[in-house]
Amino acid sequence: MFYELVTLSSHILKLPEVIASAEAYLNHPETAGRWLGAWTSENGRLGSVRILRGFVDPGTLSQERARALHHANPFGVADSTSTIEMESYAGFPFLPPVEPGSFGRYYEFRTYWLRPGGLAPTIEAWEAAMPERSKRSPLTVNMYALDGVPRITHIWPWESLDERIAIRAKSYADGIWPPKGGPENFYEATSTIWIPTINSPLR
Repeated sequence: MFYELVTLSSHILKLPEVIASAEAYLNHPETAGRWLGAWTSENGRLGSVRILRGFVDPGTLSQERARALHHANPFGVADSTSTIEMESYAGFPFLPPVEPGSFGRYYEFRTYWLRPGGLAPTIEAWEAAMPERSKRSPLTVNMYALDGVPRITHIWPWESLDERIAIRAKSYADGIWPPKGGPENFYEATSTIWIPTINSPLR
């Protein structure tokens, strides 16, 4: 499965306008891909909206990217002084495609910037660790970038931030996390918390 992660950043008071415009764009008949989720930033750069879409093949994703680049009003935000960032990803091959549903009140987005040659061992490490780790809490997706700096981005849903801290601490203590051989392959990481919008397919 292939994914597009779009981040729209504007003034925090314009968030309702940005969300409504983006939803209208996503629901337009000419828009390709499956809308999977939308979130607003809770920390980091405030006033941001993040959108996840799924595509069955890279060609469809590429065509939709080209359409957005040439569109006069991509995601409906051309008149809202928003900035736009569009990233292309492929899902880790052993993970199932993302399916919408209710999984948590908060979503954590973690991005790891990889060392050269670090992708293959990272995927192997995650494949070995996830059967045990997934018993503790669900993973929405892990995916690797098809453009820009080599990196992976994974998304975790949580009912509360206290739950997140407790489960991560117990996983570390039990020695099942982080994936053995994984941390050696990245040199920088970020973690941000996002809240699903009212109409987000992933909640």
